[in-house]
Amino acid sequence: MPVVYVNIFLAFIVSLTGLLIYRSHLMSSLLCLEGMMLSLFVMLTVTVLNNHFTLANMAPIILLVFAACEAALGLSLLVMVSNTYGTDYVQNLNLLQC
Repeated sequence: MPVVYVNIFLAFIVSLTGLLIYRSHLMSSLLCLEGMMLSLFVMLTVTVLNNHFTLANMAPIILLVFAACEAALGLSLLVMVSNTYGTDYVQNLNLLQC
């Protein structure tokens, strides 16, 4: 396994660990999710370019579209929660409330 893949995999693992450790704040969770998506994008792009997958050239762009949608939804949720509750603590959210 080349060093580039190891570094990208470690970036994904660090982001996943950050998501598991710092899950009390919504903003830190969103940043960790963005780090995971960025490392997945880089790994997918390097894999497609190194292996010359001609049918999978659109896969990194599709992943970027999903990452942009995830970021937009996450930021809108962050704004709504911070306006409603005043903080971005995940523990303060009551998901059963209508």
